[in-house]
Amino acid sequence: MAEYQNLFTQIQVRHAPDPGVPIGPDERDRLLKPGGFSYLLGRIGDAQIGPLYLGWLGIASLICGFAAIEVIGFNFLAQVNWDPVEFIRQLPWLGLEPPGPEYGLSIPPLAEGGWWLVAGFLLTMSIILWWFRMYFRAKKLKMGTHVAWAFASAIFLYLVLGFIRPVVMGSWSEAVPFGIFPHLDWTAAFSIRYGNLFYNPFHMLSIVFLYGSALLFAMHAGTILATAKMGGEREIDQITDRGTAAERSMLFWRWTMGFNATMESIHRWAWWFAVLTTLTGGIGILLTGTAVDNWYRWGIKHGIVPEYVQPYDDPSPAVEPGELDGPMRGDADDSFSPLPDDGYVPGPISRGLELDDGRVLTFGLAGGAPALGGDQ
Repeated sequence: MAEYQNLFTQIQVRHAPDPGVPIGPDERDRLLKPGGFSYLLGRIGDAQIGPLYLGWLGIASLICGFAAIEVIGFNFLAQVNWDPVEFIRQLPWLGLEPPGPEYGLSIPPLAEGGWWLVAGFLLTMSIILWWFRMYFRAKKLKMGTHVAWAFASAIFLYLVLGFIRPVVMGSWSEAVPFGIFPHLDWTAAFSIRYGNLFYNPFHMLSIVFLYGSALLFAMHAGTILATAKMGGEREIDQITDRGTAAERSMLFWRWTMGFNATMESIHRWAWWFAVLTTLTGGIGILLTGTAVDNWYRWGIKHGIVPEYVQPYDDPSPAVEPGELDGPMRGDADDSFSPLPDDGYVPGPISRGLELDDGRVLTFGLAGGAPALGGDQ
């Protein structure tokens, strides 16, 4: 018997466009008045298009963000001699580097890191203005500001990487460059330079919360989809008036895990895990180079780095030439005497091997070729 699966199938409900709640004098700032639907958008979310509120904070944020992208993009173009084909081909490798260490926290020439400062300033202004836009829109709709503060955690990590830590270290050169592979190269070099970032306990916590967020997201999404045919996606209703969807989902997790979240608490779990990912990551980056110079040695000191068992004894000191064969033959001026008539060289390139019966075999050169001699 066929069973309805809602992993890919989407039921789209068509109704009169929803204009949203009244927002008073700010109504004039709404753009894209609701008036249509998009089938493709309905495959991934709500099919209704609009309304969109922009406001002066949104406009200022978009202007700063566009200007930052233009500065970075034109610097990339200049690096490939303004060739659009090479720009596309080499885009993952192009980068806008911060000023060199010789400039400290001063303002360098544009071609030597100044453009990086300009782009960083514009991008930071764009992000912060967008945060204020999200905060005030939530307040205007009488919502909580959970989304804005979660975004603030990500902004904290961004500011640590590009502003706070470089200022504490006293040099813009400590910041992250703009670019795909340059950014990744910086990350690898940063970890190597400070003794392996994996031994940073705040980095460990950040990874735990990152993977934990993905796990919680998958568990929660799978649970709601699995109970959608029972109304599980109406989570507010299930919180205030627990129905069969909530009861079945909770019983499922008690059966499989011995413990279950509620329709409300799972969102608190997910929010905190997501926020703590970037918050602990930012703390770990800020401590690197400022409070801890080498995380590997720090880990040894605090018992984090494991003690590896030495499988072999310490190697014996290297053997000097002629040490096993007695003094080297030669004159006072360190020039060697010519080869003897038999061509056997008992000097530094000969070696002895003692057999079980007491005989000693020696190896040397005879006439330029290996020769075997010995005590018969």
